[in-house]
Order: sequence, then structure tokens, then C-alpha cells
Amino acid sequence: MKYDKYFLLRSLRPLVLGLSTLILAGCAGMEPGYETPTVTVSSFRALPSDGALPAFEIGLRVINPNREALELQGVAYTISLEGHEIIKGVANDLPVIDGYGEGEFVLTASANLFAGIRLITDLMRSDADGLEYEFEAKLDTGGFRPAVRVRESGEISLRPDADI
Repeated sequence: MKYDKYFLLRSLRPLVLGLSTLILAGCAGMEPGYETPTVTVSSFRALPSDGALPAFEIGLRVINPNREALELQGVAYTISLEGHEIIKGVANDLPVIDGYGEGEFVLTASANLFAGIRLITDLMRSDADGLEYEFEAKLDTGGFRPAVRVRESGEISLRPDADI
């Protein structure tokens, strides 16, 4: 059986065209007007704890500027004080945020005991007037959409208010 040297190219042409069409259709379906949702920390408070580790409640507010509902699959988050990762956690029981809507949910986490001890040791050695904090979170939106990443940082003052 003799094969033409272009036989392989002729037989693969429909496959290549079909794959190209699928790739272009997939790219078109990725919503070119999709805007990244906004996530902010709405509350942070200490909870009464039964054990040796303190527990915290962290409120997050999500604003969805898109037409489609935002079905959050999960969240991973870290809270650092003075560079020490004090709280690290995950959650997967999250609400659906309607299109052009907003929603809030609460995360509950416990502190890392050894990181807390290192932080206290560092604070006892320094004369700081404040604590540098950093909150980082990654919200998994599922599907082909990129994860929403949040990073807030700042300083918590340790000085008593002079006006009081």
C-alpha cells in the first residue's frame, strides 16, 4: 500500500479545524466583560474560647458587579500581625452572591499558638506604637474564572487616644 506524502496532512485537517473551532468557542464563552468582584473585611472580633487558643470571627462583604450569580466554592485566608501568621484557615460553606448583588458571610478561625507566642515575645522586645496587620484571602469562584484575591494591610495603633 503506497501512501501519498500529503495523506497525513489531508486526514488531520478536519481534526485541526474542529479543535480550533472548539478553542475559539471556549474563549468566547469566558465572558470578556467579566469584572472581578470586590471583597472587603466588614468585621473582626474575638470570640469567647473554651480552650487555650483564642477564636476569632471575620466578616467578609462581597460585591458582584456581574450579571451572573457568583457561586463561591471556597475560601482560604491568612491574618498576620507583625509578619507572624497568627490565623490561617479555610471555609467551603459560602453563599451564592446574586448578579449585581452583594452578600456577607462570617469565617471562624483559631489562632496559631506558637506564632502568637513569637509575636508576644517580639512585642515585649520592641517599643512599637502600633501593630502592622495583613489580611489575605483567595476566593475560589469555580469554573474558568480566576480566583478573587484580597489583600488588606495597615496598622493598629497601640497608643491610648490623647483626646480622651
